[in-house]
Amino acid sequence: MNKPFAQRAFDIFAQATAAYHVADHIDAPEQNPFEAGSIEHTLFAKNHVDAVQWHLEDIIRDPDIDPVAALALKRRIDRSNQVRTDMVEELDTYFRTLYADVAAAPGATINTESPAWALDRLSILALKIYHMRAEAERTDASDEHRARCAAKLAVLEEQRADLTAAIDTLLDDIAAGRKYMKVYRQMKMYNDADTNPVLYGAKK
Repeated sequence: MNKPFAQRAFDIFAQATAAYHVADHIDAPEQNPFEAGSIEHTLFAKNHVDAVQWHLEDIIRDPDIDPVAALALKRRIDRSNQVRTDMVEELDTYFRTLYADVAAAPGATINTESPAWALDRLSILALKIYHMRAEAERTDASDEHRARCAAKLAVLEEQRADLTAAIDTLLDDIAAGRKYMKVYRQMKMYNDADTNPVLYGAKK
């Protein structure tokens, strides 16, 4: 029996997270096993970007990091954030196309976030679960540390079950016309030389 979409998406996110940690390096190439152009390929690629950024955020918090290196990392994180946003919008385009012929039922409502932004949270959750499990199993840590992390891991697993169920319910509601999609593109002003005063001021 096929799993619902969000559960399958989480499996792909977990697969991508594990694949990243084979090399465990921010510059290692993405090992995407899915056919280019497929939704599975996009989901795997999305989590790979999230995994790289997760570790960039770890590195930049090194208190002894060279300031010049830190600035370069900050610029890379900014670019990564834009890529993540673009990929979420690509996923929302997929869902808009998928449900393009569904007529909203009378009284249909809009959700607080689009399916793709919910999947973004699910991708990050896959990374949290992976790393919290690693902490819960650390042989060089204290029993107290492992116990705390094991308790947190249980909460994250509960959140995974709740979030995947909620996303699949949302997709079912959209498919049935009980909910409808209305996507607001993320108009990030700080990356735009025409809307960031620091950037357009520099051109004067």
